[in-house]
Amino acid sequence: MKTIGYAAHASEKPLEPYHFERRALRDEDVSIEILYCGVCHSDLHTAENDWGWTQYPVVPGHEIVGRVLEVGSGVTKYKVGDHVAVGCMVDSCLSCDQCHQGEEQFCREGMVGTYSGQDRISGELTQGGYSKHIVVREEFVLRVPKGLDLAKCAPILCAGITTYSPLRTWNVGPGSRVAVIGLGGLGHMAIKIAAAMGAHVTAISRSDKKKQQVLSYGAKELLVSSDEAVMQAHANQFDLIINTIPVKHDFTPYMPLLDIDGTQVLVGQVGELAESNSVPMLLGRRRVAGSLIGGIAQTQEILDFCALHNILPEVEMIKMDEINDAFDKLKQGDMASRFVIDMSSLDV
Repeated sequence: MKTIGYAAHASEKPLEPYHFERRALRDEDVSIEILYCGVCHSDLHTAENDWGWTQYPVVPGHEIVGRVLEVGSGVTKYKVGDHVAVGCMVDSCLSCDQCHQGEEQFCREGMVGTYSGQDRISGELTQGGYSKHIVVREEFVLRVPKGLDLAKCAPILCAGITTYSPLRTWNVGPGSRVAVIGLGGLGHMAIKIAAAMGAHVTAISRSDKKKQQVLSYGAKELLVSSDEAVMQAHANQFDLIINTIPVKHDFTPYMPLLDIDGTQVLVGQVGELAESNSVPMLLGRRRVAGSLIGGIAQTQEILDFCALHNILPEVEMIKMDEINDAFDKLKQGDMASRFVIDMSSLDV
């Protein structure tokens, strides 16, 4: 299938229109017309090769919402016209212990990323959702529940599952004391989801300028991390901290906020960690952990959870040709929302 998207051709170049071919439909495939695609910080990192593994050209985008155009002969879960979604991965071996446990993101053979990955059969590079169409194996296609706004729900496919998964892993529920560091695309979803789970949620930021926003998302308070007295007053106050900061930083100052056996989970930064201090961990048997998205079943679970609790990301709609400006704004940081591309703006 011939299609068009926006691709990066080198780390220092802006994204530009790119005509390319989607693979022919296999028996287990679903062909999707993309209606909306969220813009993730990972898209920017990949386009600029910040992590050193980008293969060009690359069409970013792994927060995809669309409509089924065609299905392969072996597809049973979807039919033409269904509203569906695709997240951060499009394939895995489906036979290892992790895949059998619904943790395809930890596939022993390596999951196939939605973009800048390698197709398990043809070996060709996968291309993402900044495009008109995508072809995905049925097992990695998700159902969009009725009631979810198609124009706003795309970021659930990354920002939603990335924060939902650690909340589930650490059994957050009524009575849990959760803090969220960083109030951007990931952080604001973490607050909304944790609050809907019944947790007492505290937002952590360098200033209080977003206080009213975070309270409206369900946080009970905002802790200003630049105020040492406030930080000290909140020592031992949290069971779990979700750290969504997307750049290199020292996580040590947040460790004393955890109660004994508490955990700080890093979900925002990929790459080298800043030098840290083990003392707060030793003194409270505290932990630092990482978390990578979630499996397909859990991703469907967060879509259904958001529909049930009427949770939607805060979004700013943009046209496809505004993506480079959006990337510039992402670099500046300080966004308590997520860009979503309206794919009707992309001319074939």
